[in-house]
Amino acid sequence: MAELELRDVRKSYGRIDVLHDIDLKIEDGEFVVLVGPSGCGKSTLLRMIAGLEPISGGDFLIGGKQMNDVPPRDRDIAMVFQSYALYPHMAVDRNMGFSMEIRRKPAAERKGPVTRAARTLGLEPYLDRFPKALSGGQRQRVAMGRAIVRDPKAFLFDEPLSNLDAALRVEMRLEIARLHQRLGTTMVYVTHDQVEAMTLADRIVVLNAGEIQQIGTPLELYEAPANRFVAQFIGSPTMNVLELPPEGGLKLDSGARIAGTGGARHLGMRPEHLRIVPAGQGDITVEAQVIERLGSDTNIYTEAAHLGPLLVRAHGNVDLRSGERCGLIFDREKLHLFDQEGARITPNAAAPVQG
Repeated sequence: MAELELRDVRKSYGRIDVLHDIDLKIEDGEFVVLVGPSGCGKSTLLRMIAGLEPISGGDFLIGGKQMNDVPPRDRDIAMVFQSYALYPHMAVDRNMGFSMEIRRKPAAERKGPVTRAARTLGLEPYLDRFPKALSGGQRQRVAMGRAIVRDPKAFLFDEPLSNLDAALRVEMRLEIARLHQRLGTTMVYVTHDQVEAMTLADRIVVLNAGEIQQIGTPLELYEAPANRFVAQFIGSPTMNVLELPPEGGLKLDSGARIAGTGGARHLGMRPEHLRIVPAGQGDITVEAQVIERLGSDTNIYTEAAHLGPLLVRAHGNVDLRSGERCGLIFDREKLHLFDQEGARITPNAAAPVQG
């Protein structure tokens, strides 16, 4: 196991800068997830940690030792890719132990690590099968087993679940979480799926346009996003954001106003922090346009006059039809304020002011 540290790391392709001044310290045994939209630089950053991409500036250290010019094979890091990259002519046991084979380890010495990794991942019944006889989830387990056999200082995962269907993604997500609990090894995981990030990470690093937007635990990012980008990227469904008039604040149906403080220009509220009440009651009146009944929850896409669309998430089923009007009550303690540039204003709560 090892501590990973990036100090003022930059990456450029010619005159194009893709990563800017990345400062990140990953503790020994920590599970860190890199998230962000396509093109934000998260996979490039992972490949720089692995040594597959050269660093344009700054320093990368493993266990306090600089690794900028150390080749990938000497960094003692194992990487699991989006593609399984298994050898089709080799059975599972040979696929998993091939890294030892090319280092000329005797067959008897390879057997123990392969057997232990297979037991950890539930692959013992499949050791003599070839990749074509395996499901997608089993192939990904073999790819993970190949990494485990190396007993590396750290594991890197580059969107390993994106090729799997929804049910398998959930299964493999649990498998990776259990694997981290059993091994306790440092893991860095790249995904664009914020649900994966929220459920797997000790800490999440949110990237956008090559810059770190925020680093924190899943709940820290959810409850106290550093800016509007993080607020709308983390959370499913996404946060509602309304423009907040600089003079007088947001007028409610009751005549009260939600006033911005400290230069606030946008008001954010998560869908579950809006409560449905009968039309004519509550803070504002809206029209339900699309209703998604998910069983455990219901998503209601509404339109508010002069405010625009608002998404509401209610627990269980809701007795509401498309085209019906209803009222909404804002949870005052869970509102978020952002300034003109999108930065969070603290405290979050925006107090109503009688108008």
